[in-house]
Formats: sequence, structure tokens, C-alpha cells
Amino acid sequence: MEQATKFELTQEFHDRFQQALNERDAAFISAILEEVNPADITSLLYEFSSEESKFVLDILPLPTRAQIVNDLDTDTRKKILEIYSAAELTEVVNQLDSDDVADILNELPIQVSEEIIGNLDQDLKTQVIDLLRYDEHVAGGLMAKELIRVRANWTVVECIDEIRKQAENVAKFYTAYVVDEKDKLLGHVALQKLILSDSKTLVKDICEDDITPVETYMEEREVAEIMKKYDLESVPVVNVQGQLVGRITIDDVVDVISDQAEEERQLMSGITEDVEEDDTLLKNVRARLPWLLIGIFGGMLSARFMGFFEHELTKIAAIAFFVPLIQATGGNVGIQSSGLVVQSLANPGYLDEGIWKRLMKMFYVAILNALLLSVIVLAATYVFFDNHRLSFIVSFALFCVVMFSSFVGTLTPIFISRLGFNPALASGPFITTASDLLGLTIYFMTVHVLL
Repeated sequence: MEQATKFELTQEFHDRFQQALNERDAAFISAILEEVNPADITSLLYEFSSEESKFVLDILPLPTRAQIVNDLDTDTRKKILEIYSAAELTEVVNQLDSDDVADILNELPIQVSEEIIGNLDQDLKTQVIDLLRYDEHVAGGLMAKELIRVRANWTVVECIDEIRKQAENVAKFYTAYVVDEKDKLLGHVALQKLILSDSKTLVKDICEDDITPVETYMEEREVAEIMKKYDLESVPVVNVQGQLVGRITIDDVVDVISDQAEEERQLMSGITEDVEEDDTLLKNVRARLPWLLIGIFGGMLSARFMGFFEHELTKIAAIAFFVPLIQATGGNVGIQSSGLVVQSLANPGYLDEGIWKRLMKMFYVAILNALLLSVIVLAATYVFFDNHRLSFIVSFALFCVVMFSSFVGTLTPIFISRLGFNPALASGPFITTASDLLGLTIYFMTVHVLL
């Protein structure tokens, strides 16, 4: 098999390609992309407008065109598909697996989707209609109907003959799922085992029942966790009666994991909805504003709180110099603690595997960090301010702030997770604001008591 040409998008290539698009030079575009991997062509299309991308796609062979349309990110694909007629879209999606077709149809207006469904190949049409009744974020909406299904009472030779027929519609497979006469999943048999077994051997005699099916209603994140835990390339999907209805492959799960990571990254950055840089101005503002308002509210509370200790500030003005130190350290400690816990909570068994042992370990880490930081600050403040009392107050306050910020940063994600919310909400601006207020409270209470 020929290897696709290694592709590198240089400015020179971009400019020459743009010129070809402006001149509608189909011959040049076809020739230059002939041996380029479809994944690289997908990346290239992000550099051009929807109309230009469609022009490129129409030049490419239909299977390549379908693969690229399927690989495009959702927002870009929506913009490009708006230009396509229903007939053109039908031609493209007829090349795809049922789960990918269902995903694309869910992105289109209902009228267009129905027109496409009516013109799909009959087998694909039946499969897609079945998939569309599931929510897109559960196993039923994630699965593909294409799979290799064999009967337990077949011989190996019958099984191989049937696999040859079914394999026309299945792109990649390494195992055949074994079912009974009512399509109830019994197990699986590896292709290698089928090939090496005697032709008259019954499938049920070489079938392995160590299989981990998922139910159609299972959340996609749970499916991803199962596949990661057991290192599975595919997993069968069954209905409530235990009947085999589809399979989920690793490429679909990678998309779920990527989407989950992106969602948590945005939540930890204080962005409340899925948003990208090229989205509308209003959407960007709406996504960022809530946590910014919380930060402003926290800052106003901090300023008001400092007003209560105006007397202490007038006695020793240098007290105010250490407010940024206290707030920054508390915020950093809180972010570190919550970030580690959020990462650990991705493991569904985290809270069940000795929670107290984990909390005690974090407690010891917090003590050690607090001691080291407070000693450093004690020495530094003494050198620069030559005030024993001030040095002790600041270092003691910092010790307390580190301890309490670590405590808050550790427990808040766990508490939010217990309430059924995404623990990533605990990170970023939430912890930073809470740590600022907590740090100021501890600092000025320490000043008030010890000064």
C-alpha cells in the first residue's frame, strides 16, 4: 500500500493554494492533493472559507470527500454543509458508517435530514433511523450498527463464510460477537482463533465469555472510562434484554475524551460554555462574564474586609505590603490542590479507594509546604524589614493560609462531585476567589490578635 505524502503547510504552499482557489484551478488542486493524507487535507481546509472548502471537496474522490467531511470539527462542518444540497449530502453520507451518518444528520435542519434519510441506501437507512432515537450522549447514540455477528451453533466454516459477507460493511474488526437465536450476546471469538480452529468446530466451543458489554442508555463518559480501564479497541452494546444492537470503537471514545478534556479545561479557566475564539462576540462575552463578575464581587468583598482593619493598617503600614503575597500564595495552593483532585476524580473508583488515606497524604503535603514557605518568608521579611514581630505575624499567617487553602482546594471538588456536578467547576476562578477571601480573613485576624 502506498504511503501518503508527508504534508507541511508552509506560507508558500498556502499562498499558491489560495491562488489556485481564486483561479478555480481544479487540475492543480487535484494533482497536488492526490497523495496527501485525508487528515492533512482536513487541516488544510480550516485555512479557507466554506465556499472554497466545498470547491476542494468536490474535486476529491467521493470516499476521500466523505472521510474529510466526517473528520471536520462540528462548527466548521456545519458551515460547509450549509452550502451542500440534500442530494449532494446523501451521496457523501452513503459512504460513512451509521453512527457517523447519525451524528451529521443531528447537525442539519430537520427538513434536510428527513430528505437525506429518505434517499439513503436501504440497509444504512434502517440502521440510521434506529440510532436517531437515542440521545447523542449515551452509548446508543455513540454506537455503530456495523459489526460482525455470528451464531453460537454455527461451525467455523459457516462462520467464516458469513464474516466474508458482513465484512463488506465493516471497516475494521478484530473479533466476531457470538449471539444465540434471539440475538442475545453470549461472548466473542477472535478472528485468529477462528482461522486456527478446525472447520467443523462449533463456534460455541471456542467462544469466550470474558466480554464487557455496555447498555444503550449508559452515559458516554462511563463508556469511555470502561474502555480506558480495560484497554478495549471496541465494546459491544446491548439493549435491556441483553440483545446485541451495535458496537462502539476506540475512535468514537477518543472524541468523547477530547470533548471532556476541552470542557474541563474551559471550566477551569472560568468559561461557562463551549466556546472558541472565532465564535460570535456575544457568545464569547456570555461564556466569560459570569466568573469575571464573581471575581469582581470577591475583590469588592476583599476591599470591604480590609476596611474593617483600618486601625491595624495605620499602626504598621507595612502590613499592607504582604496582602498580594498572602492572596497569591493562597490562590496558587488552592489551584494546585483542586487541580490534582479533579484529575484524580476522573478515576471513578477514586472516592472508594481509601479516601481518608488520600486526604491524610494531602494534609501532610500541605504541612510540609506551609512550613517551608513560612520559614522562607520569615527570613525574608526579617532581612528586609528588620521587625521580629512583623516577620512572625506574616509567616504564621502564611502558614495558616497555605493549610486552609489546601484544605478548601482538596475538599471543594469532592463536594461538588458528590452533588453531581462537574468537579472542574471547583477550579480556576472559583478557588482563586475563595482563596483570596480566606487568605485575607486569616491574615488580618492574625494581625488583629498578635499585633
